[in-house]
Amino acid sequence: MGTFWFAVVIILVALTFDFLNGFHDAANSIATVVSTRVLSPRVAVLWAAFFNFVAAFTFGTAVAQTMGRGLIDLKHVNLYVILAGLAGAIFWDILTWYFGLPISSSHALMGGYAGAAIAKAGWGVIIPGGWTKTLVFIILSPVIGLLVGGGLMVAVYWIFRNATPQRVDRYFRKLQLLSAAAFSLGHGTNDAQKTMGVIAGVLFTSGLLNHFFVPFWVVLMAHAAIALGTLAGGWRIVKTMGMRITKLRPVGGFCAETAAAASILGNALAGIPVSTTHTIAGGIMGVGSVQRYSAVHWGVAKSILWAWILTIPVSGLAAALCFLGVRIFQPAA
Repeated sequence: MGTFWFAVVIILVALTFDFLNGFHDAANSIATVVSTRVLSPRVAVLWAAFFNFVAAFTFGTAVAQTMGRGLIDLKHVNLYVILAGLAGAIFWDILTWYFGLPISSSHALMGGYAGAAIAKAGWGVIIPGGWTKTLVFIILSPVIGLLVGGGLMVAVYWIFRNATPQRVDRYFRKLQLLSAAAFSLGHGTNDAQKTMGVIAGVLFTSGLLNHFFVPFWVVLMAHAAIALGTLAGGWRIVKTMGMRITKLRPVGGFCAETAAAASILGNALAGIPVSTTHTIAGGIMGVGSVQRYSAVHWGVAKSILWAWILTIPVSGLAAALCFLGVRIFQPAA
């Protein structure tokens, strides 16, 4: 197979991962709005998918630049590394979807990319500066979501302290449409850009681009793929995010989504590839804990935390094994 057609195959695999990202992370965008019954599941996925795609025209490609050339030294990357990295990420996405665990598809992709590159050229391929801010935000994202979501919930309780629950629900059922749209916009902006970075890396590595940049047709394809994945909806994870962590009302859904959207969009502008899953899960936990500590099902939260911890190493190991397997059959890799 020639280099051009091999690059086309890898781009199709990358778009498949992007579709699975939307499918897996649909829960991030719609779990709160579905669990509060503000929207039906069918309308919710249409709402989220629309804003996933609209994000293509809004926040640039800073995250894609970090993902494409800020984590791994491109001198040591070839098409087999990229293919193995995608395979490792897809493996972990499908496994965690089966068990209904909301993990970061973005971190799975980063782990897979790094694992395959290390298998090829050793630890020297890692660019420490690019990983530092990413690893820091693995910890900070859920904490920020928890604190901001909890803080918004306290503020809303104080502002509406004299209002009846029915009146508060009526207001926030409308406001949650806006917060769900903002979060879906942030999800599309942040997550689709990671696949754009990989595709741009494929084009550059195969010689189809003479310098690294993200063509606009790549932007459109990545956003279309993640939007279609969101339309398909990963319902196993919706149940975990929207119902098993804590019981949500519209006011809680609004606070969790608003906190997560503000964090994600701010990081997207700064070019930091954060996890939308970590951020919204933190927001949901913050909202639940404000009501009362026992309102959060901490056993479920612990299972989710373990899945988060394992995401980068497991997807990296799977990608490394995939690369080593490919090298056996393809000495040129």
